[in-house]
Parts: sequence; structure tokens; C-alpha cells
Amino acid sequence: MEIKSMTLNNGNKVMQAYNHDEQFIHNFFDYRNESRSYPERLKELSNRPFLRKELSSVIRSFMEPFGISKKASMHLEELTGNGVVVIGGQQAGIMTGPLYSVHKAITVILLAEEKRKELGVPVIPVFWVAGEDHDLNEINHVYTESSQGTTKHKYPEKFILKLMASDATYNRKEMTSFVEGVFRQFGETAHTRELLVEVLTAVEAEETFTSFFVRLMNGLFQEQGLLFIDSAYKPLREIEKSHFEKMITGSDEIARLVVEKEEQYSGLGFGKPIEAEKDGAHLFYVHETGRVLLSREDGHFVNDSTGIRFTREEMLNIAVEKPWLLSNNVATRPIMQDLVFPVLAFVGGPGEIAYWALLKDAFHLFGIQMPIIVPRVSMTLVSKRAKQAMESVSLTLEDVFSGKVLEVREQFIDSLQNEQFEKLLTETEMLLKGKYEKLREGSSTAMLQLLEKNLKFHEKQLDYIRKKAEEELLIQHETALRKYSILENELLPEGSLQERIFTPYIFMNQYGPELVQDLLRQPITMDGTHQIVYL
Repeated sequence: MEIKSMTLNNGNKVMQAYNHDEQFIHNFFDYRNESRSYPERLKELSNRPFLRKELSSVIRSFMEPFGISKKASMHLEELTGNGVVVIGGQQAGIMTGPLYSVHKAITVILLAEEKRKELGVPVIPVFWVAGEDHDLNEINHVYTESSQGTTKHKYPEKFILKLMASDATYNRKEMTSFVEGVFRQFGETAHTRELLVEVLTAVEAEETFTSFFVRLMNGLFQEQGLLFIDSAYKPLREIEKSHFEKMITGSDEIARLVVEKEEQYSGLGFGKPIEAEKDGAHLFYVHETGRVLLSREDGHFVNDSTGIRFTREEMLNIAVEKPWLLSNNVATRPIMQDLVFPVLAFVGGPGEIAYWALLKDAFHLFGIQMPIIVPRVSMTLVSKRAKQAMESVSLTLEDVFSGKVLEVREQFIDSLQNEQFEKLLTETEMLLKGKYEKLREGSSTAMLQLLEKNLKFHEKQLDYIRKKAEEELLIQHETALRKYSILENELLPEGSLQERIFTPYIFMNQYGPELVQDLLRQPITMDGTHQIVYL
């Protein structure tokens, strides 16, 4: 395994501003992403109250069914004392979801280890699973790669209600069949059986999308003691009670602050990431029909589609008596996370950083500052066959990322054309048209129609011959053309970064189950550059 860094020209305005624009950081964040910010943040956290013992106990109870390593147990003990956390989260995708979930966990772990050494205090890695998210279409699929391109395999079971991922139970027989089908597409290697057994064991042991995700992720990062918590875990809601109360009483002010910040953000050309509304409550209610978003209307909290209508007093009573019926949205989740956990730094992707930029004033409303925001590590894994393909066709990774593969592939195909055959075919077409022009001279209207129809038939036949000749040519040079397909499909699938498409199991199937642990041993840099890992 070898690792290199490169700068991607992806045109993400938000990330460019976050990494280089001092005024942007001053307007939308409390801390710069730099070493000197950490002692300042640590000092702020030392003056804030946290229910440390209760939080540690809740995480322990959540993780026990999945297995708690010695290091994770140590981290839980440290959390009851003066430990602070580096935290990042993701939705609970099938088979861990796309690679960026693993990349985010790696960033959380490496950053926590680095700051533990620098600051001389326990810095604990935590992964916040967004189990309360209800858009199952975002997590119910896996992509595989073949010579024809990428294929999206969608878990077939239907869910009518807007169930949270932590409440959505899958059919074990159906999921087993789905996972086996995905692995068949990976192809058989020396590692396939071991990996398949591991995943199927998790399928059998669990029943929800969230627990399936956590069991696999916990297995991958057990050695590092990565802690997991599900945002929808009921005991966690007990710790969140008082914070929900404040979010309910201050909902109008939260909405105003977020709307104003988004207007400022949009005015600078960054768009509107969450389309905040002035009457937004920024809270969900877990209704019998699923998780529904609330808004404010005449002093009430409402959802028109379900007929829900609560007074503020009723909402406050729910927060105290049944807090598990409440759920945060994209604007209040980061605040809740920071109120519950002593967050030293938050690790996020470009999309998350875009909407976190709207929350500075809302954080201040609660008397707290935003944590240090650290972009997650972005990586591309280059298999041996992809590296060989690049060398064979004389392309670089920069060429692949710039979309040059298609252009070079077309040039290669053009170079294979049988010019003599194409010349004769073109001459035949011209000759045919010339003869038919002469036949038209003096012909009746009926005959003209017949000649036109007959000419089109011959032209169609010549097109058929041309296409068949091209197909034969491609078949003859299939091995050479396959190299271009490997580069397109593996390194830039669907025209997107690999980490946004493929599950890590595709690469573990080639490299081995130790892939993630080997990645953690590499000198990965967290400076905003893209990491290229040659397997």
C-alpha cells in the first residue's frame, strides 16, 4: 500500500472559501481549522456542564449488543472524567454505505489520536449514526462495477411509512439474498468467503438498517475503540430532554437566526443549502405514520399533512414525558450534538460544512460556540488492475479525474477503424444516391414515393453493415478497451468520486479484510488534499 496526495479542482466554492477565505470563516464559524484553536476550544468546554456519567452509560448500553473492546471501554471511562470528543456521523447505509462513511470514521480516529498527543487530555473518537433519518431511499442500495459500467442494486423490500432507519426492520431472508447477490457481482477471490460470512452474520444478528450498519462498522474499528451512538436511541433522548425544552421555547428565534444567516450566505453566492423558512420549528415529531416535520403557526406546532397541532405547553410536556417522540432536523441536530457531547471538533463532508455555516448565531442563542470544523479525509483507492490500466494507456489520475478517459478511448477506437472499408462503404452510399437521382428524373409522383422508400431501405442496410463492422472491431479489441472501462468505472464511477458510490467491501474483496486497518496505519494528511491510495 502506498499513499500520495493531490489537489482536486472540483470547483466547490464552499470548501475553497472555508480553506482560504478568512472573512468567510469569521462570518460563519467560531474557530479556524488550525492547531491554535484547540486549546481555546478546550478551555470553552471546561466551563460548560455535561451529563458525562449518564452519557457514558447510555453509549455503553447502546454498544453492548455489538461488542465493546478494551479501548472502547477505556474511552467510556475517560468520558466520565475530563475527556472530550472528536465526532462525525453518517446515515446507516447497507454494507456501511459508500466509502466516505469509512473515510469519515478514519478522520475522526486519526484526529482524536493526534489531538490526544498534542493537548495531553483524553480525546475520544465518536461516530454519531443518523438513525433518525427517514429517507430510506438514500441508504437502501449498493453499487457494483463491471465492464458495462456501474450497477445500482436496490434492496427490494418496500417501506410505505416514513420510518426512521432505526425503526425500519428488514426481512432477514430478503437481506441475505440481497447481500449474496451483491457479492456475486464482486467476483470470487481468496477473501470473498470470509467477508460474505461476516456480513451475513451481521444480517442474522440484527434486524434494523441502523443496527446492521453499526455491527459492521464496529467490527472494522474495534481496535481503535471508536464509540458509536444512534441519534434515535431512546435512552439518549432522556439526556436531551432539557435541550428539547429550550429548542421548543426558542424555536421562533432559532428560525429567524437561521433564515437571516442563510440570506447572508446566499448573498455571497453560496446558495441556500437548507432553504430555511421563517415558520420552521426545526423539529420532527415521530407520528404513527412516521417521522414528520413540524412548523409553527399561530403559536402552535403543526404538520398539515397529518393534522398534528400542538400548543407550546403540549410540546414541552412531550419533551419531558416522551422525548423519544421528538427528533432534530438538519439545523438543530448539530446544536443538540454539541449540548450533549463535549465536542472538541466535528468532522464533516462538504455538504455538512455548507449547512453548518448557517448555524453560528443559533449556537450562540444557546450560550455555546460552534466546535472546530474539520473536513473529512477524501480518498480514492487505486487497485492493482486500475494502476496497470493507467500505465498501459499512458494516463494519469489527473487525466482520469478531468474526464479525459472518454476522449482518449474514442481516439483509440478511431485509430482502429478500417479506413478502406469505410471509404468503400461511403462510396457505395454516394453511388447509390447518384443512381437514384437519375431514376427520379421524369418519374411519376407514385414512382418518386416508391424510389424514396427504396433508397431509405438501402441506406438503412448500409448503416446496419457499418454498425456490425464497428461491433466486430470492438470485440476484436475488447481486452484493450476494457482498460478504459476499468478507469472510468472504478476510479470515477457515474462521473463521481469513487468514495461517493462504492461500498468498501468491493475493495476489501480484492485487497483483504485488513484494508481499513492498513489504511489507518498510512501517513494520511488532513490538509484538504485528496488522498490517493495504491493498493
